[in-house]
Amino acid sequence: MKALSYFVVILFAVSYTATYPQDVKIGTEITTALMDNTYLSKLNYPKSVIRFYTDNYSGDSWTDSQHGWDQSEIALALLAQANHYGLSLSDYHLESLSFKKLKQWRDFPSEKNQQERVLFDILLTDGLITFINNLHFGKYNPLYDSSRIDSSRTNGFCADEILSVARLQADFQGAILQAQPTIKAYRDFQAYLDRFYAVNKGLPSTAEMAKIILNMERLRWISTQGENYIMVNIPSYMLEFHQGDEVSNFKVVVGKPTTKTPVLESEIEYFSTAPDWRVPSSIFRNEILPEILKDRGYLTDHHYTVYDAQGNEVVVNASTRRKIRNNPTKYSVRQSSGEDNALGAVVFRFQNPHAVYVHDTPQKQFFKRGKRALSHGCIRVENADRLAAMLLSYDDSEYRISELEDAIQSYEKKDFILNKPLPIIITYLTCLIKEGKPIVYTDIYQFDKSLEDEFNQN
Repeated sequence: MKALSYFVVILFAVSYTATYPQDVKIGTEITTALMDNTYLSKLNYPKSVIRFYTDNYSGDSWTDSQHGWDQSEIALALLAQANHYGLSLSDYHLESLSFKKLKQWRDFPSEKNQQERVLFDILLTDGLITFINNLHFGKYNPLYDSSRIDSSRTNGFCADEILSVARLQADFQGAILQAQPTIKAYRDFQAYLDRFYAVNKGLPSTAEMAKIILNMERLRWISTQGENYIMVNIPSYMLEFHQGDEVSNFKVVVGKPTTKTPVLESEIEYFSTAPDWRVPSSIFRNEILPEILKDRGYLTDHHYTVYDAQGNEVVVNASTRRKIRNNPTKYSVRQSSGEDNALGAVVFRFQNPHAVYVHDTPQKQFFKRGKRALSHGCIRVENADRLAAMLLSYDDSEYRISELEDAIQSYEKKDFILNKPLPIIITYLTCLIKEGKPIVYTDIYQFDKSLEDEFNQN
């Protein structure tokens, strides 16, 4: 594979020489440098840089006086202001790139140091590709590390292609910045930083700025970028239903620190009324079984039914109680629908490996608390009936709202399948911009420390 890449580089050099004979040497030396591990070892995304100079190269180096200097100066300015986008200046070769060097090659072309010029060109390309990838994926993405991003197109995104296309655009900078996330929370952060750096007053504290940087990084890990989505933010105990510029807010209860709600992305495909609750085995063993053993009326009082491993209903008496106690893993418990059901009147389903969901709850009093990390991991939402009705409106199914209301009122089991599954994002943001100001939330799962450590190592 490496030999094939080198062949493509050499083929590029031949075609480049024929097309641009006046700049043969710089093209040849770039080609040679890209076959030298001494150069490649300096790069963050070496495979992407090779692709840029082979697959999509326009024939103009960043230091080519024929192309004009506007894009080169814009490119350097972007990297020199990476902190304006919540990124670290140390990631973009700025120790080797400068306006002074660029000006030197522009004003004194006869005195060009070709080797230094080649290195400058390649490092600027790598800096821009790194900047584009960091804008889009973040630097510490838990799903996609730099080697995977460098190797191939990731989720339809390829930074070297973005850069090549940007070079053909009148708005070069705007084309690059389109790599940023488009969801509202990220746009709010970026608008705040734009105002901060433009006005340079009302300075945030160092701690506050650190929170902004951490959470912009987390937002870059999110792949959902449409204008319609549900976002649950665990530290703020809130669910936001985004429909374009309209946002509806719902209080939620999330998992305790010992039973954390997971961060994930999925789609709500349907919701159900009057659900049964299939009790997770850990809850059955640790919480319900002790109650069964000490209170014979517990199952009846709370509308629970016990089933064996074959799915047969078990009549609980003194004999079967001993069997359940001795082999609890062979039994399961289900709670029937009704006023006391732990899932309440409505449950919203979406595929995920953690078996979590969003649901109503009979314990409405929890929504009056400020700190609502109280569940076993699933998300309890206030006004679940309102959220369900809004989902039907989003799905162009308003005519089913009265059917929904009747099913909730009578505890009738019914599935409402969405024609347009709605993206759901469960994320962990310890800072958000509200009414133009940063609001910091308690780091309830203590997740910030590990991410801070990664940033501090840079």
